Amino acid sequence: MTASAAAARRAVGESARAAVPPSAVGEWRPSPARPDPVALLEEQATTRVKDLVPVRYGRMLVSPFTFYRGAALPMAADLASVPVSGIRTQLCGDAHLSNFGLFGSPERDLVFDINDFDETLPGPWEWDVLRLATSVVIAARSRGFDEHQGRHALHAAVRSYQTRMHEYAAMRSIEVYYAKVDATDVLASVGARSRAYLETTIKSAAHHDALHELPKLTEVTGGVRRIIDRPPIITHPANLTFTLAEHALTRYRDSIQEDRRVLLDRYSLVDTAMKVVGVGSVGLLALVALLDGGDGVDPLFLQAKQAEASVLERFLGPSAEAHHGQRIVTGQRRLQATSDILLGWTSGDHDLHVYVRQLQDEKAGAVIEVMTPEDLAAWAELCAWALARGHARSGEPASIAAYLGTDDEFAHAVGRFATTYADVNQRDFEALGAAAASGRVVAEAGV
Repeated sequence: MTASAAAARRAVGESARAAVPPSAVGEWRPSPARPDPVALLEEQATTRVKDLVPVRYGRMLVSPFTFYRGAALPMAADLASVPVSGIRTQLCGDAHLSNFGLFGSPERDLVFDINDFDETLPGPWEWDVLRLATSVVIAARSRGFDEHQGRHALHAAVRSYQTRMHEYAAMRSIEVYYAKVDATDVLASVGARSRAYLETTIKSAAHHDALHELPKLTEVTGGVRRIIDRPPIITHPANLTFTLAEHALTRYRDSIQEDRRVLLDRYSLVDTAMKVVGVGSVGLLALVALLDGGDGVDPLFLQAKQAEASVLERFLGPSAEAHHGQRIVTGQRRLQATSDILLGWTSGDHDLHVYVRQLQDEKAGAVIEVMTPEDLAAWAELCAWALARGHARSGEPASIAAYLGTDDEFAHAVGRFATTYADVNQRDFEALGAAAASGRVVAEAGV
């Protein structure tokens, strides 16, 4: 990049900062005409497996944090009214604390990155930052931390995003592309008081792979290995409307790189089962597929998950990819430093859009319920680092960095927004609880 090009990109951010100061996001307040959040959730339910919708509501009603995990659509409706810089990047679309974690790279290194892309779409970079920051405040409240501890974790996240974005802005573009956050970097970046939590998480990730999952997920009956039914989480329903049939596998095979097709061809499909996943995704079809390399001890687990339109599309316009499995895969490859080697997409019966990835590949995520204040601050800082790297890789870091500046104006504004929105989320959580109590919706707890 020439000096003149770098100056031009910085000028974009400086001009945007003058037009819409970073403090503007802190002035946001919910509109009196704000849509009913329960109605938005009910709207989403119309395209989901009917019997699983009560499970989704039940999981959302566990706590304000689990509600927030499932409430990407209500928040997207609110974010559409937030003043932003106009600088765009590829959005994760659902950047909260539980959608980041560790997983194995193709080189078998453990890396820290975003791990959920169902809502990914190009859009204002601020939307991801605001969703992440708000999740920090809600998590701090759910743990019973005092206001100072929550504010410390929040500011750690925003400062991390700001600092890392300036670092990426100073790099050559190809250096940004190669940049990653590996386990060594993770441990080196945190203080002694939060290192034990992260060391435990790293150790957990290293023990989650197909061989470790084989005896947990499968059993041999009559000489044939099958996925174990664990109703209602894992089942073999007789009326399953989507399977990884030959045509679906063929299209999936075509979506992955050629050398990885050679690898996939060494495996044969043994069994598939339906699996209930996540919080916000509950009700979307998700399959676990067991494949084997031929001798019964070479397992490969794939997860095929239904892909709908991103909740952001009604506010940012339709995706450039007509196939939503492809939209998710494209966004993931743009944002992640390194993606699952078997990440791809396909279509099932009735033109159901699906994306496919390995089910277990050295993965580990946040356990909010056991975090100390120091753990929360460290995890939030890592999430913001990974988010900044993804935004820098898929967008223009010099423009974002120039908009952010080096002062605390943006951090303070995000703090005000996140506090305000945590209150909004609490009211929305209570509204869903009231809807369940009145019989407007059915919530099934404990599943």
